[in-house]
Amino acid sequence: MTRDDYAVFIVDDDERIREALIELLESHGMRAMAFGSAGDYVCASKPDVAACLVLDIELPDINGLDLQRQIAQGGHPPIVFITGHGDIPSSVRAIKSGAVDFLTKPFSDADLLAAIQAAIAEDRKQRADSSDLGALRQRYFNLTPRERDVLPLVVSGLLNKQAAAKLGISEVTLQVHRRNVMLKMAAASLADLVRIAEKLDVPITHSRRVEGNEHE
Repeated sequence: MTRDDYAVFIVDDDERIREALIELLESHGMRAMAFGSAGDYVCASKPDVAACLVLDIELPDINGLDLQRQIAQGGHPPIVFITGHGDIPSSVRAIKSGAVDFLTKPFSDADLLAAIQAAIAEDRKQRADSSDLGALRQRYFNLTPRERDVLPLVVSGLLNKQAAAKLGISEVTLQVHRRNVMLKMAAASLADLVRIAEKLDVPITHSRRVEGNEHE
């Protein structure tokens, strides 16, 4: 990875710590931005790249753990906590809330760098997954209303004749819609389409077994 496709954000009220961390990260070719408070970090314009947030627990305006909770739904980067006053309850709370690591000062350069690299890798994966999901949602949006009716029936495992009967259409028409769904959703197989439907939270409200029993 190159210096410009990721960033490390540092939030610590100790200027000496901020300077030392920036020097360390830049010596390893990492781009870093430092802030003296949570408010400065939240309000700052930040590059939209894979990132890691190195966050102190004790800040002048808010506790780092409280900041973690507040920004949890905002798409923030993975957090590596650093603190000079670590305790087990705080570390447990941080990790349970998704922090990559919880380091107590003084920590080794190697431990910090490893945690930061793990956080950036995690953020890259989350971004890739989010991008893939966005593409799937766009494909789903491009389906016609009838094709959206067909999709949950197909992934439920209904036979073509069962799905057609459910929608009040002919089996041939159902097959046309099914083929279009497969093509538009870029599904290579039924199993692939099922996985796509799961990612999109398409409701599965029918089962082949139950539908079959209706005709027994």
